[in-house]
Amino acid sequence: MNLFNIIEEIEKVDPEVYGRLSERRDVIKNITSFGSKVAVAALPFAVGTMFQKAYAQTSTTPSVIDILNYALTLEYLESTFYNAGSAQGTALIPAAAASLYFNQVTKDENNHVAFLTAVIKQLGGTPATKPTFDLTAGNGSGNGPFANVLTNYGTFLAVAQAFEDTGVRAYKGQAQYLVGNQVVLTAALDIHAVEARHASAIRQIRGQTPWITSTATLGNDTGISLVNGNYDGEQNVVQGGVDVTTLKSLYGTTTTVDIATAAFDEPLTMDQVYALLVGSFIVK
Repeated sequence: MNLFNIIEEIEKVDPEVYGRLSERRDVIKNITSFGSKVAVAALPFAVGTMFQKAYAQTSTTPSVIDILNYALTLEYLESTFYNAGSAQGTALIPAAAASLYFNQVTKDENNHVAFLTAVIKQLGGTPATKPTFDLTAGNGSGNGPFANVLTNYGTFLAVAQAFEDTGVRAYKGQAQYLVGNQVVLTAALDIHAVEARHASAIRQIRGQTPWITSTATLGNDTGISLVNGNYDGEQNVVQGGVDVTTLKSLYGTTTTVDIATAAFDEPLTMDQVYALLVGSFIVK
């Protein structure tokens, strides 16, 4: 298979690939379509030096077990969060919302924990120990900035949105390192797709777009400054060395910052995500 065939295969799962690698204008021919953000279960790949540069990771390349335990830690947090929320019943979550969404998402997150634990064991690894979480982001005090997260539905939704958006970016950041294990890669991308649907649903419940739409200086579009770090980098409008806002659609319209940022998911590295979790939600 030559390089062009490889890129075509990658494009099937990561439509952003040309934007990462070259100045080809046709990669963004549909950039004004908001639907593209939801459709992309964005999958980064690495093919030689070019792809390593396109999908750079700041730390040493992790092992498959490292990545799975990293994912398991994220799923521990989300399952703990949704189980705690569901346990409050209608005192926190309206019955209709629970029936239409939260009962299923709670089940999904619990299944993710069980699945990742089983896979790690099957590969001969030791599953990460479940951390102690402070869902209020109070470093164990239980009285952090989200102190009412289990009593106020608005706060619960806001934190859920931050968790889901972060999870999507976190999975995207590690997918490239699983290319050598297609079984694990496929499983990880299945979970990534579920997380993306969760993120989209939560955003719509909160009355926001189903994708992250940033300004030129701020990646966070939630309106909650406390989670700015979770969205750092989403304000990027440069893809493959090209400032997307300098390009125009087939109809001659200029690509705005919000469209440019909404069209691309920016991956988070493992170091970035661990820093966010340990700094706020994992009790040291």
